Amino acid sequence: MGLLWAVFTVIASAGQVARNAMQRELTQTLGTVGATQVRFLFGLPFAIVFLGIVMTATRADVPALTQSVFLWALAGAVSQIGATALLLAAMRDGSFVVATAYSKTEPVQVAVFGLVFLGDHVTWPVAAAILVATAGVLIVSWPQKSAASGSKAPAVMGIASGALFAVAAIGFRGAIRAVETPSFVVAATVVLVLGLALQTAILMAYMLVADRATMLAIFRAWRPSLMAGFAGAFASQMWFLAFAIETAAKARTLALIEILFAQIVSRNLFKQNLASREALGIGLIIVGVIVLLNT
Repeated sequence: MGLLWAVFTVIASAGQVARNAMQRELTQTLGTVGATQVRFLFGLPFAIVFLGIVMTATRADVPALTQSVFLWALAGAVSQIGATALLLAAMRDGSFVVATAYSKTEPVQVAVFGLVFLGDHVTWPVAAAILVATAGVLIVSWPQKSAASGSKAPAVMGIASGALFAVAAIGFRGAIRAVETPSFVVAATVVLVLGLALQTAILMAYMLVADRATMLAIFRAWRPSLMAGFAGAFASQMWFLAFAIETAAKARTLALIEILFAQIVSRNLFKQNLASREALGIGLIIVGVIVLLNT
């Protein structure tokens, strides 16, 4: 497959940026849980359309959803919801930057979990690339000492969030690998539909019990929610395609270039000089990505 996984990952990262921007706007009117549900609820119909297109193009039969596929997907779905909740809680209780920085330890944790649960072996060059790129992100995003001081709770929640995001990536990759089909595109798209359906059902059950008003507000805001749902489903489709043909550790490490792009845009937009610390971090990210793409 060559570097096809890298193409999928870069596209997924771009789609994720668009989805996050739309979700931020919806958060103001729907709250955190409501905006999160939009991603799943309105993404599901698009995922079903993607599946229809894939099945028509490949002329394949819809593969059976075995217990293994279901359990892996359930682990991914629940972990992703939990990771999002922990990250938001960490941002609420402490520094936004500190919480985000700690959550960026995800690639390292993905590599460990992938080895333990899926047998995804990581070569020494890849391990070095993961560590170097992750260190670069931490250096770029780490705040001044005054912002980093205070309660340790946000740091703990940030690391836990990264761990759950890692488990989610491994869960979805495990589900994709468990689908009995020769087509990685079919496997990825089937798991996308299953994952979004599970997440929609879980949050729907929660909201019907604890927050019915927000559930009604979501349907009233269906127009902007449709675009957010499409962006989310499209980004997830690209992620799952990458997970289908490459280890989650490599895909999630390459995704760190999103931080690099954000820094470049920020500097160009605000005409600010690059601090030496940030230049060092960006340099490490570039080195890590170059090594990753050449292994």
